Amino acid sequence: MLTKYIFVTGGVVSGLGKGMTVAALGRLLKARGYKVTTQKFDPYINIDPGTMSPTQHGEVFVTEDGAETDLDLGHYERFIDENLSVNSSITAGKVYWYVLNKERKGEYNGETVQVIPHITNVIKECIYRAGRDAGSDIVISEIGGTVGDIESLPFLEAIRQTVHEVGRENVIFVHVTLVPYLSFAGEMKTKPSQHSVKELLSIGIQPDVIVCRTERKMAEEMCEKLALFCNVAKNCIIQNTDAESVYDVPIQLEAEGFANIVCKKLMLNPPEPDLAEWRALAEKRRMITNKITIGLIGKYIKLRDAYLSVVEALNHAGVSHDHEIIIRWIQGEDLENGMVGDQLQNLAGIVVPGGYSERGEVLNSESLRGVSGIINAIKYARENKIPFLGINRGLQYAVIEYARNVLKQVEADSAEFRETPMPIIDLIPGQYDITEKTSTARLGARPCKLDANTLAYEAYGDSLIYERHRHRYGVNNQYRNVMTDAGLVISGCSPDDRRVEIIELPKGIHPWFLAVQFHPEFKSRLTRPSPLFSAFIKACIQKGITWK
Repeated sequence: MLTKYIFVTGGVVSGLGKGMTVAALGRLLKARGYKVTTQKFDPYINIDPGTMSPTQHGEVFVTEDGAETDLDLGHYERFIDENLSVNSSITAGKVYWYVLNKERKGEYNGETVQVIPHITNVIKECIYRAGRDAGSDIVISEIGGTVGDIESLPFLEAIRQTVHEVGRENVIFVHVTLVPYLSFAGEMKTKPSQHSVKELLSIGIQPDVIVCRTERKMAEEMCEKLALFCNVAKNCIIQNTDAESVYDVPIQLEAEGFANIVCKKLMLNPPEPDLAEWRALAEKRRMITNKITIGLIGKYIKLRDAYLSVVEALNHAGVSHDHEIIIRWIQGEDLENGMVGDQLQNLAGIVVPGGYSERGEVLNSESLRGVSGIINAIKYARENKIPFLGINRGLQYAVIEYARNVLKQVEADSAEFRETPMPIIDLIPGQYDITEKTSTARLGARPCKLDANTLAYEAYGDSLIYERHRHRYGVNNQYRNVMTDAGLVISGCSPDDRRVEIIELPKGIHPWFLAVQFHPEFKSRLTRPSPLFSAFIKACIQKGITWK
């Protein structure tokens, strides 16, 4: 079959959940037997989110092939259960950079380089390449931003042109919009959505389906009114009301007939969807009564999207073990001045996720706030035998804590933080001569060999694993022997033994204390939880602080 293209735009306000709509629709189409790939077009000028502060952009999601991408790609992967690639994350900066480089090389043969056709042609090629390289039946492309934003116009023009190149029967436009409820008036309003569609029409795009984000159910007459003024059929007004969990969204949209309408408009005749596993897991999650509290300690707690994949991985593991995960969000700097036990008491486990300053900010006293508090928390977890999982920089903090408090090397620190006579954390091999921050970190899926009879091997059940990385610093090999002689276990390394990947404490010393240099959260799925997160939550439950 010819590749089908679905374009998802957003109107009225940002943050409506276009990404979740894409992810849920992808799941519903995959359940009908189609091979689906997804991609996100972001209108900002950055080449990628890799150097953006998490306080502005949230988490940077890393793909198998090492692309640093928008957090929406995490939603896509978790829902469609497919590994995405660099083809799935396109920014305006990347497009313009490509065109400008071609112009400097003389590849346009003296032409005047313009937004149309040169920029739009590159955008269209990105759309086609995503489907071609993945061998997909259906490509779902999200256009970031809000209709009406000036920076989104080249992307909207490109998807308008796509219709004429591949045929109207192979393209569908989905517009996600807000239908607000005015509490003081006691009614919902469709006028913002009407104006948003009018804006789309002004650039030549007629939406086929309108997905309405609402707090409450819309009345039939309101759906009829919106359909009339937006020139769509009434059954193409899809209500997407607030859900208890993001994993309920595909089920809600299936009940609205969303995927069936999309298939019909694309002239597809799919079989009945197989959503049995998804429905079962969503129902299992709703029926859980046992709960455990996990402390998540970090630098960017105020913007929780900075740790989105970690939270989802905890939830996946919780569902698999019949426990709801309650997260106690703890700012690292709140633990700097003692009284650590008061804030960490009654926790079933502690997670210290990755930090981001290796690329996203210049290190100074301000950016290092909270580091000593996080190290205090790791010391507390180690000494009080609380299950502990460190991720990325969480491993580096754990190694520093062990060196300072077990080896009594008070000067032990990271060379990233300051000049120190004991840089127990330093640039990893291959990074010493690199000065640029752009795409120079160790990125993407890398192999890691595990030692037998360790917590890591017990979790994975295999001696060789592949997990995704994003770092430039790691354990300094000069200090490996002194650390292991003092009881620290290095249970995972790169196959060439040049890089420490996993450290842990022996079971005889601590029930479950483990930290990894990679990001296991990026590969976790509701249907297939991360082995490490699953083992961590199992240890937390065994600790016995479960409540209803």
